[in-house]
Amino acid sequence: MALNFRKGQRREDPEINLIPFIDVLLVILIFLMVSTTYSKFTELQITLPTADAEKAKEQPNEISVTVDAKGNYTVNNVPVSFQNVAGLAEHLKAASKGANPVVIVNADQFAMHQMVVNVMEAARIAGFERLTFAAQTGNTK
Repeated sequence: MALNFRKGQRREDPEINLIPFIDVLLVILIFLMVSTTYSKFTELQITLPTADAEKAKEQPNEISVTVDAKGNYTVNNVPVSFQNVAGLAEHLKAASKGANPVVIVNADQFAMHQMVVNVMEAARIAGFERLTFAAQTGNTK
């Protein structure tokens, strides 16, 4: 026969002590906050490059392509509609007066990178090997 030593005592309900659990979570939270690195891509400020060289006296055969921030293209100051790169290449071929013109890309500083790549690809398709980018002259900021 088993002896009952707790005669008259009520059995207490077990409780979960949350204090150590909260302490562990706070330590993990502090560790994660300290060890996390934050990327700051939005703080990059890019300005156009400057060039102080003198302009060439003799202008070679050139095609000026302008790309604005809204995605509009002009070839030698004539607006062209962009459907695809091959169509832009046809506009470049039509604007060329000589055998191997220089394609000058005047891109707005807020133009998307893809727009400039489109011009470069169109010049390659058109067979133009010489391509350059326009920059601001002087120390204007």
